[in-house]
Formats: sequence, C-alpha cells, structure tokens
Amino acid sequence: MTGFSTQIFIYFYAMIINDSNRHKGLRNQLVSTIKAKGIADKLVLQAISKVPRHLFMDSGFVDFAYQDKPFPIGSDQTISQPYTVAFQTELLAVQPGQKILEIGTGSGYQTAILIELEAEVYSIERQKELYNKVKKFLPKVGYVPKKLVFGDGYIGLAENAPFDGILVTAGAPFVPKPLLGQLKIGGRLVIPVGDETQVMTVYTRTSENKFDKHEYGDFKFVPMLKEKN
Repeated sequence: MTGFSTQIFIYFYAMIINDSNRHKGLRNQLVSTIKAKGIADKLVLQAISKVPRHLFMDSGFVDFAYQDKPFPIGSDQTISQPYTVAFQTELLAVQPGQKILEIGTGSGYQTAILIELEAEVYSIERQKELYNKVKKFLPKVGYVPKKLVFGDGYIGLAENAPFDGILVTAGAPFVPKPLLGQLKIGGRLVIPVGDETQVMTVYTRTSENKFDKHEYGDFKFVPMLKEKN
C-alpha cells in the first residue's frame, strides 16, 4: 500500500469507527488501571490502548466501555473484563506471526487484541447470532481474523492445527482433549476450568504426550456450551 493509499485508508477508517480523542484518553486510563492490577506485558498494554472497546459493545453500555468490568453483548454472553482479557493474553505469550486459535469469538474484542499483537487468528463462535454479527463487524473496524467459524469449540479446528496457542474465553467444565492435541510442541492452552467458578489454567505442550500445567487463580466466565445452535 502506498503512502497516499495508507492515508486515505486511515482517514476513512477513523470516520467509520468513530474513535475520538476522548475515547483514546479513556483507554489510556484503562491501561493504567490494569497495569496497577499487575499486567506487565508492554505489548498487551499497547494493544489494550489501541482497540476501541466501545465499538464492540451494545449502545446501552457504550458510556461504560472503559470501565474495568464485563458487560452483556446478547445471547447470554458478555464482553470480558479488560483485566481478564489482558491477563489471558499475557499468559498466552503471543509472538508476531503465531497461529492462535480462539474459542469463543463473542463480541470480537479479544480477537482484535490478538490481531493487534500480529497473531494469525482462527476463531470459533458457537452462538449463531453472535457469529453472524461479528463476521460482518470485525472487517468494518479493521480487524480481520484468518478464519472465523461457526462451530463447537470443544472439538477445536483440526484442519488448521497445530497452533502456537489456544485461548478459551468461556468457562469449561473440563479440558477438551482435542484442544490439547491441536497444540504445537511448545504451544500453550489458556483455559478457565470449572463450573460455578473457574481456575485459570495454562497447559504447555512439552512433547507429543506430555504437558506442563500451571494454575493462576479464580475467575468467573459464562459457560462454554457444547451444542451448536
């Protein structure tokens, strides 16, 4: 893309997404908040500062977009608390160009954060209404995943495996074996495991049949459901 073409793209992109200096200032405040809570990865903080979270929320919640809280997005789902998004992303330790599988596209906010980190993002959403919405929305705001699928996150995406990282954005009652099997050796699965409350858990594949496991405290997510609708 030439310099002139880039300028035109940025101009129309800014008009489309309605991202004001006020929004940018609020994002910087949000970054300070989550940094104070322990997020240290500079690239993750930078991604949070760039992605316009207010565009990923229903109009009734836009004024609260830069509070460090989750909010409903329809279909009994939520846009995760920014701290949680940053925490999971930091645990995933994304490197530019890595293949990342996201289980639970939701609003597309976490997808956008991963794309800001220059990951090649494959994402699965099992709620048809959300899938249809986010498939149209993400390209409009400049975030295009490598692949977006309507399907069952429990079975992953075998045709595009192996992945450098897999990020689960809903509470799983158990760890799905297909997801472990779709990791590269050295790859990480970040998954909140449990029923009412989940334990943030990281599995790192160390060989064909071995995984290291580490736990990082309690969180609360909407449940990860098996059945497609």
